[in-house]
Amino acid sequence: MGQTLPLGGVVGLTIAVGLLADRFGGAWGQPLVSAWTWGLCALLVARAAGLRARLLACLAIATAGEVVLSLVWGLYDYRLGNLPLFVPPGHVLLYWLGLRLAGRLPDRLLAATPWLAVVGVSALALGRLDWLGPPLILIFLACLRWGPAPRLYATMFLLSLAMELWGTWLGNWTWRATLPGLGWPVSNPPLAAGAFYCVLDLLSEIVCRRRSVAAA
Repeated sequence: MGQTLPLGGVVGLTIAVGLLADRFGGAWGQPLVSAWTWGLCALLVARAAGLRARLLACLAIATAGEVVLSLVWGLYDYRLGNLPLFVPPGHVLLYWLGLRLAGRLPDRLLAATPWLAVVGVSALALGRLDWLGPPLILIFLACLRWGPAPRLYATMFLLSLAMELWGTWLGNWTWRATLPGLGWPVSNPPLAAGAFYCVLDLLSEIVCRRRSVAAA
């Protein structure tokens, strides 16, 4: 008998194939992806007792962040002009995957990530292709320097970049060509978009620590 796919593989395939199904699955694609993603998110929360508070905090903060960044600020647009229901639990899936992979990725890869990111962001900024990248890379570097989980932030930076490239290439969402309110050029996606995910992880950790202190 064949071995069952590890849960981490299921999560990774859900993100990759789910975006494909949302884009090309017709009228039923997005609802089915949303139902599956919420079900898998509930399974992760139920099984990971030690991470439950962090995953739930991630869900709440990610939902608020999506509303502000997409629906209010208009920094990027989903293809149907809505906030797909699979997006908030999708952030939880990516966060859970990052937690699983942070201790397994090569040290050299994680150490090189900020340097390569700085070079790439600088090149795009000098080429007047993306001016959102510099402030985002500063946020990323600040998380690495002062945050409690630098390996996680570097891992999430890479995971989120892969997801952003896949999702924007498929057309699930599109970043605005200019930054609303400032008119800065923005690439689709920004190379340093992972900084948003690092802040999400950092805020989730802070919320859990404060709740733990309050409970004590």
